[in-house]
This record gives sequence, structure tokens and C-alpha cells, in this order.
Amino acid sequence: MGPKAKKSGKKKRKITKAERLKQLQEEEERRQKEEEEARVKYEKEEMERLEIQRIEKEKWHQLEAKDLERRNEELEELCLLEGCFPEAEKLKRDTRLLSQWKHYIQCDGSPDPSISPEINTFISLWKEETNETLEEVIAKSKLVLKQASTLADLDSGNMEKVIQDENVTLYVWANLKKNPRYKSVRFSETQIGFEIPRILATSDIALRLLHTHYDHVTPLRPVPTSLREYTATVNHLVKDEVKYEETAVDKELQEEGKQQENESNSVHEEETKFEEQSGSEVQTSFVREESEATKCELEMKLLSETVLSAQFLLIKNANEKPYIFEDNEVDLCQFTTLGGVYHLDILELPPQCKPTKGWMIVEILKEGLQKYIYPPETTEDVETESAFPPIEVTLEVQENVILFEDPMVARWDAEGKHWQTDGISNVSYKPEDRLVTFSLETLGPVTLIQDAHINMPFQSWELTPLDVDQVLLTVTTVFTTIQIQIKENLCLLASITLSNKKHFSILEGKWMTPISFICALKEAGLNIFPSEHSHFYVVINYKDPLIEMKAYRQLALLSSAFAFGWSKWNIVCSSNKVIVKLKEHLSEKPIQKPNWTLLMFSGDRAQRLKINENSETFSEALKEETEFHSTLYHMVKDFASQKAMEKVRSSSCQLIDSVCYMLLSTRVLSYS
Repeated sequence: MGPKAKKSGKKKRKITKAERLKQLQEEEERRQKEEEEARVKYEKEEMERLEIQRIEKEKWHQLEAKDLERRNEELEELCLLEGCFPEAEKLKRDTRLLSQWKHYIQCDGSPDPSISPEINTFISLWKEETNETLEEVIAKSKLVLKQASTLADLDSGNMEKVIQDENVTLYVWANLKKNPRYKSVRFSETQIGFEIPRILATSDIALRLLHTHYDHVTPLRPVPTSLREYTATVNHLVKDEVKYEETAVDKELQEEGKQQENESNSVHEEETKFEEQSGSEVQTSFVREESEATKCELEMKLLSETVLSAQFLLIKNANEKPYIFEDNEVDLCQFTTLGGVYHLDILELPPQCKPTKGWMIVEILKEGLQKYIYPPETTEDVETESAFPPIEVTLEVQENVILFEDPMVARWDAEGKHWQTDGISNVSYKPEDRLVTFSLETLGPVTLIQDAHINMPFQSWELTPLDVDQVLLTVTTVFTTIQIQIKENLCLLASITLSNKKHFSILEGKWMTPISFICALKEAGLNIFPSEHSHFYVVINYKDPLIEMKAYRQLALLSSAFAFGWSKWNIVCSSNKVIVKLKEHLSEKPIQKPNWTLLMFSGDRAQRLKINENSETFSEALKEETEFHSTLYHMVKDFASQKAMEKVRSSSCQLIDSVCYMLLSTRVLSYS
């Protein structure tokens, strides 16, 4: 065994009780000292915080007092600026009257679509004119077989005829040979046509496909009761309001006239007869001018209130759906028809011309063309699907229609007067050829439908000034970016971008009035215009309609010199506030790396925000060295250049009205 390790000579000394108590006392004193220092520091910081809060509160009260002091003045100035809306409406009314007068003096026989008696007379006279060719009818109506054997194809022996117009295309095929091998019908070297079963291929039939490039069938659907009642109530209220205002105007004018007349009589009683006569003429002229001025002023006030009410109705949300749809019925609040209506019919082939000794003999049927019932109404014990299989139809999507997803096909129910989706199967779509193929149990009017809200909600939007009295509205959705150019009372589709590639549309370069423009875009599948029921089908960033309307009116006032755009903070703030980004824009060229300013507006107060688009958290804190105002116009006026404000004040009333209408129609603050 090795040697043992030596033990340490020193032992650890134990702490005595007195030393332990002293140590605990020192730790307690140190803890108390630290707590006291922390308490003093907290009290100091709290006092400083309260002082800062007091100063900020006092400053806030001063800003509120200042805003309250100038509120009436600012609202009066805004009212004068917003006089552009009734002025623009008056110009539109004068334009309509001039158009009606020009139509009247032309005397070309065409009816005025706004006057029901003229339309009824035109249709009645048209029905009496029966001895016309198909081409003449199409040329006249822009809507709408005889001697089929003379038009027979040399290869198949069957007749094929295509008549095309700017608004309609008619395809007619007559089964003259009744060859069971010819079951595939294709028109004029296209892929449009039918695949018919053997029973039809051997029957005396004709197939007719009439494609109207517009939808005149959907309006035949009865208006839902709740929506009809709502519309009637609105019209009744508007009429009552107008009647009340007109009565008030007349009453006020009469009272002023009497007052002026009494004053005139009392003054002129002491004058000579000549002086009295002269003074009376002067006073009468003065009263007339004063009355006319008052009447004009009251008329503009009434017109302004009417325009305001109309704008508010554009964005007012309905509280409940207007109609309960039946099974298989197309919900026309959610979906929309595209590309017009395809009228598919099977007709009984009429007796054909027969050459006899140099003569052409044909039997004329008094009842005209008759429809061929397929499948027959009475099939007894025969299985319909096997004996009378569906007809396969191939249609071409209209050139100007843009589809963002495979379309659905709907057929018109003549009895229920609505579109429905049953009786249609095997639907397929070839986007490269723009061909839709489907099987139909029985022929009739069909149409293509697409979700009306496929481009909602929007991803972003921007409103940018261009040249003098021109503005560009850009709306970006999941599928497309649409640029709309606005000038005076006209709109133009500037460009469409699909999948980061520019897409050409026949609508590009065509100036139209805002309402016509919106209808044209909807018909082309470019629907970025919410309806009063769209919030049931789209998750939206709800904003108070009255605040939203005020914001659009004031953005339109500033649109000629300032660019506005979508802000991510608009989703975060409450429903009674809207937030937009703004920059002054006087150059035609786009600004590189623009310095955007954030504005928050609550309907009666506008302010600049301290945060920017890159801030991490949302705050309603006021930007340093700024104030708040009652209107966006006066808020912007605080930091804008004089040149920009001069451009705003000299803007065309028609441009402001059109910009406002497009903002109200797209509702970018709620649907982005």
C-alpha cells in the first residue's frame, strides 16, 4: 500500500450567530435601499409621464378648440367646393335634354328608349311587317328556312348557313339527307356545333343556334318582392322630398315677392305719379331678379341634396338578402351571365322546293316553322336516357369576354323565368380555343355564368393625376390589374394585365360615360363594381357608408393634384375611420420612391398620422407639428404647395363628379 494522503492542517471556521445576524441585517438594509431607489425612480418617471400626458392632453384640447373655432368656416368652404357635384349633374341634365331634342328633330323613326309609348308603338309597327328577309330583319333589329335545298352542301348534302352581325350570329343547319353517319354538325370551318344522336340524324329536322351578344333574357326574371318594395320605398321618399322642397321654394318666393311688393308700395305712396311709375318698374325688375336668383339658389340646393342622396344609395348596404333562391336556380346576386345568350332550337324541317317542268313548287305552311320536341313528351315505357340521349353542344366564348376560371353553364327555365343548372352535364372548357362543351338534355336558351365577385376583394388601388383634368384609377385584384382613365364626364379602359402580361380588349381606347363604361366592363367579365348585396359573398373591410361617401367626395376634389392609394392600416383601424396614403403629384411622370403621407379621416375630422406604411404597429398618434381639420381638403392644404391647391380649385366639375362616381362604384375603401 502506498502512503496515505496528508490531512489539511486548517479547518473551515464556522460563522457565528452574531456574524450571521449582521450579514442578514446588511442584506436587508441593501434591499431596502434598492427598493427605495426604485420607488423614487418610479415616482420620478411617473411624474414625468403624467406631466408629458398633461402637456399632450392640454395640447390636444388646444388643437380641438382651434379645430372647433374654424370648423364652420371650413365646412362652408367645403360646401362651396362640393357645389361642383350639382353643377355637373345640371350639365348632364342639359346634355340629355339636348340629345332628346336632336333625336326629335332627326325624325328617323327610331324610338326614344326612355319613353315607353314610343317603344310600344315601334314594336307594334314592327310586328305588322312580316314580308321581310332574314338579312333585312337583322339589319333593322340587330336581334334576329326558307329554300334550304338550294343551299345544300356538296359534300354532305345538308344545308348550312351562317349569318353574322355586330350584335348577333345565326347558325342554321338543315338535315336534308338524313344520313345516320352525319351526327357531327360543325359550322363554317369552326368547332362550333352539335353532336346529335342517331334518332335526330335520321329525322326531318333543322338545328338553329342564335347567339345574341347581349343578355335580354335575364331581365324577364321577376324582381324579388323585398327588392321591389325597397326600390318603391326609395322612389316614394325621393318624390316626397322633391315635392316638399318644390313647395317650400314656391312658398318662399311668394312670401318674398309679397314683402318686396308691400315695401315698394309704402315707399312710392309719397312720390309723384311719374316717379311712382318709374320706381315701380325698377322695383319690379329688382324683385324679379332677386326672385330668379333665390329660385336658382334653392334649385341648386335641392339638386345638391338629391345628388348626395343618390351617391349615398350607391354604397348603402342592405341588411338581408333580397331573395331566397330555389334548388338549382342561379343566384344572380352572386353570379353573372357572360357572353350573351345562346338560343338552341330543334325545328321541324318545312317542305322543300321541288322542281317540276321548269317550275319550283313548295308547300307554304300557314303556322310557320314549328319546334321539334326532343325528347318526346310521352315516351311510355321507353327509357329516355338510352333512347333519347343528351345532345352535345360546343360553343365559342365571345371575343371580348374575359374568363378568370372555367365557366358554368345555365339554361333558362321559361316557366319559372330564371336560370338553372340542372339538365346540364359533362361541362369542359378549352381556354386556348375559347370553346365550351357540354351535354344538354333538351335544347333551349343557355348562357355562361361566372362568379360576379371573383375579382373581390381588391389587393390594392391607386388614384393618380395625369394631364390637365385627367386621372388614372388603378385597381389590382388576385387575377388582374385594371387601369381606368377618367377625363371630364368620360371613362376609358387604359390597360388590362393578366398574369403579369398585358391583355388586349376591344374596349380599350373607347371613351364612354361612367354608367355605360361600368356596364361594358361587367359584360366583359371585368366586374370590380360591388352591388348592394356583395358583402354577403365577399369578406370586406366594412366602413360606415356615410363616412365612406364623404371620403370619396373629398378625394375626388383633390384628385387633380394629389395621388391617393391603398394603405394596409385601413384594415386595422375601426369601421368609423378610413386611412389612405397621399402624395402631391403635379408631374406627368411617375415619382420614383414616393414619400407617402398617411391621412386618417372619420367624417368630421382629418389628421396626419405619425406612423408610415413600414411601421411595425398601428397607432393613431398625430404627426409632430401638425394639426387636425374638419375636412381632408383643409388637412392637405396645410402642407401642400400653392400650385397644387390652385390646380385643385380650377378642376373641372365634370372630372370631379366622374372620379367620385367611379370611387363610389368600386368602393375601394371597403373592398380592398
